[in-house]
Amino acid sequence: MKNKELLEKLQREHSISQPVELLTSENLFKNSSKKWSQQKGLTFEWLKFLTKSFLIKRVPYNDIQTTDWELDEKGNAFPRWINTLDQQYEVLYGQIKGEVNVIDYGAVGDGVTDNTEAFRKAIGKGRVIVRIPEGIYVTKGIKLPSWTILLGEGKGKTTLKLHDQSPKAEWLVTNKNHLKGNRNIAVKGMSLDWNIERLGDEEKTSAGNNRSSCVTFANVTYGWMMDLEAINPGLHCFDVSSSVYTYLGDGTRSRGGSKYIWLDNLNGYGFGDDGITTHHSEYIFISNSHMCDPSGRSHKKGFSNSNGIEVDDGSHNVWLLNNSTTRCFGGVEVKAHHNASAATNVHIYGHISVNDNRSYNFRHIGHHKDMDPPSKTAHHISATNIFSIAPIYTDLYNDSTPRGLVVAGYNHVVINGLTFIGDPSYDYKQNPVIAIQYRARNVILNQIFIKNFSSAGPAVKVYGGPNRADDISLTDITCDSSVSKAVDVGRDIENSIVDRVVILPAQKETSTT
Repeated sequence: MKNKELLEKLQREHSISQPVELLTSENLFKNSSKKWSQQKGLTFEWLKFLTKSFLIKRVPYNDIQTTDWELDEKGNAFPRWINTLDQQYEVLYGQIKGEVNVIDYGAVGDGVTDNTEAFRKAIGKGRVIVRIPEGIYVTKGIKLPSWTILLGEGKGKTTLKLHDQSPKAEWLVTNKNHLKGNRNIAVKGMSLDWNIERLGDEEKTSAGNNRSSCVTFANVTYGWMMDLEAINPGLHCFDVSSSVYTYLGDGTRSRGGSKYIWLDNLNGYGFGDDGITTHHSEYIFISNSHMCDPSGRSHKKGFSNSNGIEVDDGSHNVWLLNNSTTRCFGGVEVKAHHNASAATNVHIYGHISVNDNRSYNFRHIGHHKDMDPPSKTAHHISATNIFSIAPIYTDLYNDSTPRGLVVAGYNHVVINGLTFIGDPSYDYKQNPVIAIQYRARNVILNQIFIKNFSSAGPAVKVYGGPNRADDISLTDITCDSSVSKAVDVGRDIENSIVDRVVILPAQKETSTT
């Protein structure tokens, strides 16, 4: 919850450019969106697919021209649609018929007793607030019907723990009906221990698809995950998902996705895959959260794409505010697998990445190279006032080189206010800090500050060649004298603008251009 204060402190201490404002980001995004739609929008076609319509739906192209951030009178940011969730929260409380305590149904918070039946009775058919006092409550999984609030006494006070005999595929908390869906569910104020120790030395900790997580909302409309801690899940700490993940082609999205979900003040660690993740869902707000130190054990050892926050396959309309990540493969990854639609219309305001291998990683796998089909769906990302601090090599993913930012395969990416602070004693092996590559298009970097990367290669590298990026705008780039080169643009890039690059002389306060 201190991320906002930390971001303000970091900006005061390390950024020498003008204050980073959302209005500037909005104008950059709006203007470049018009350019993108003029060049690409008319060529976008509906995907023709042969598959069962009850599993997937088509993903139309939407010409997004706004980030939809708003500021209140105190300077707090939020997406414009948050009023919809606020209204539904009031509706939820209006539908609640009573408040119960699990203790009254036989629950015992001794860390030993199986409380599965006590929770089932307390929850009943929903329309209830279920209070959980301090203690450790062992359960074989909790399924929440619509119109239910599960309420603990706070992180570290109330703990839910999976039973030793729970299968690998079990969720600790999820909604009751993934197929038909549920609505208006809140989980608040507790720690969630997936009890990974029960698996012993088993190498793979997840059972596949959207299972094996601490909290999963699958096909939920109007949901809240707030003030929660997730401990060592086999797959994800917190998952906003569809009924099932589908991989039936770029341009398709699973049916039964979740929508209008707010995740706030969450922290998690030891996750087998990702800390917070979204799939085939939309209108998601992730705020004031911290994810760190994944185990990576849902992947083959040494090939773990374990991200702190991942906006993944088929996700649409996602906002991230004042979050942080540490020692993950990716701090924030916006992406898709080759056989799924890319996440689109994603907006980040305020993020701190510390010792992640790739602080910010935007890519559509399998749509990068000249022999790959171009992505139909990878477009519309903005990021404002974000920090990358000392990216490092990691055992999670063998031979993956540290990067502050990677943009690959995405069209229309606007980043305004990005500060990179390296470790001057670390060996970056001449790798670039920022890589714009693999068919990235219409990428704008504005107000970028880079320092303490003495062993790195170029501060910003725009890759040429047959997989080249294009239509790149780099403005207000400031580097200290440690960089080997400020900007390196491939020779065959057709459209690029580089304007106002400042190299600070060593041990001086004034700058030279």
